[in-house]
Amino acid sequence: MQTIDIDYSLSASGNFLDENFVLDSETARYLYFEFVQNLPIVDYHNHLPPDEVATDKRYADMTDLWLKGDHYKWRAMRANGIPERLITGDAGNAEKFQAWAQTVPYTMRNPLYHWTHMELKRPFGISQLLNETSSRAIYEQCNEQLRHQWSARSLLQYHNVKVVCTTDEPTDDLRYHQQFAAERAANGEEGLTMLPTFRPDALFPVAGTAWRERIEQLSISSGLAITDLDSFVQALARRVQFFHETGCRAADHGLAQMPPVVDRTTELDKAFNRLLTGQMEADPIQLEQLTGYVLLELCRMYHQRGWVQQFHLGALRQVNTRITRQLGINVGVDSMGDLPQANRLASFLDALDKTDKLARTVLYNLNPADNDVFATMVGNFQDGSVAGKMQWGSAWWFLDQKDGMENQLNILSNMGLLSRFIGMVTDSRSFLSFSRHEYFRRILCRLIGRDVENGLLPKDLNWLGQLAANIAYHNVTKYFDWEN
Repeated sequence: MQTIDIDYSLSASGNFLDENFVLDSETARYLYFEFVQNLPIVDYHNHLPPDEVATDKRYADMTDLWLKGDHYKWRAMRANGIPERLITGDAGNAEKFQAWAQTVPYTMRNPLYHWTHMELKRPFGISQLLNETSSRAIYEQCNEQLRHQWSARSLLQYHNVKVVCTTDEPTDDLRYHQQFAAERAANGEEGLTMLPTFRPDALFPVAGTAWRERIEQLSISSGLAITDLDSFVQALARRVQFFHETGCRAADHGLAQMPPVVDRTTELDKAFNRLLTGQMEADPIQLEQLTGYVLLELCRMYHQRGWVQQFHLGALRQVNTRITRQLGINVGVDSMGDLPQANRLASFLDALDKTDKLARTVLYNLNPADNDVFATMVGNFQDGSVAGKMQWGSAWWFLDQKDGMENQLNILSNMGLLSRFIGMVTDSRSFLSFSRHEYFRRILCRLIGRDVENGLLPKDLNWLGQLAANIAYHNVTKYFDWEN
């Protein structure tokens, strides 16, 4: 093994965001620097704009790259008394950056403080703390680099990203995925792969004009007239196949909770027809039943094609009517929900399992009260066909911070096999968010290192190093069958 000139001793620690950041033991440092630090990144769930990758977008300035669309930062700025004009309004980009810089010192002990300075340090090489005083110099220094050095693809290359799986509507034509793949093939390039992920949430049955307009879009994109429930499912099947042909190997679903498992009935067909014709008022029970039927049909399609299905459960979305009307969705007014998850989740997974149609599955919970439920739920449906077939996904959204990651890793260790975990995702719209993988990897090595130092694990560093490397990278590359 190549020797890395790193001081693993405890005396080397103590400075904020130095090379030993988070790594508070000699063992943690050894594991991270020898086995994990330089591994590529597979980001199997994010919201990166595929057009920006395909066109290798260059960014006007740091506000364009860093603050636009980042509802984490927007929430913090509102909490800090920053007016909306300086967050999402008509203020200039320099003013908005200054407003964020003014907020950063007040984010101490929020993960935003760590993320902010990690993202400035890599790739921009800035170690100075961001605040109101340093704002202008940092803004100008970053902007200078954006003009001459950094673009969407070069940022991905810098972070050693091997695969990104974007999140895409079923009606998307996937032109940018095709464009990027064709360009890479023509140039004989290796390195980054960009693949779509099938996200059908917006098409699940709801009452109203907006849903019927989306159904019309589905009809156009699938080339199939949607006149009833059967043709609706057939249209979705066509889109699933199109996504598969374009390289998609994963689906994702964001639901408050799993829908009920129901049998197909005449009443269900009639309810769908009333939705299509605009005759049906919002009936929560029937809408949930229709969603359950459609989702089960989709999950069977995923299994047939060897996909991975992901379920993000527990968000309470758009709770602030005023801001939602003003700005739209994904603007920082969502929170944890507290709906019960266990019974419906178990019934849904069991309905697929007992007919041998349960695909590889990743479950994410948003409310930490559900941690143990999700960790034990995946164990119910492991079947020996694939190591870690059922996954409890990485700490998500509000749990995507040091305490949340540590809790998830500890509970997974207690309830299942940490060694088979497929690791971290950014779940982000930002090309700078890949530092979250570094953050996760450091936290992982810290936990293992502490156990060794405390005599809870044997000091078999080669095995433990391989375990950490598997979680950080190797497990996920085996889990997703991208070549199928």
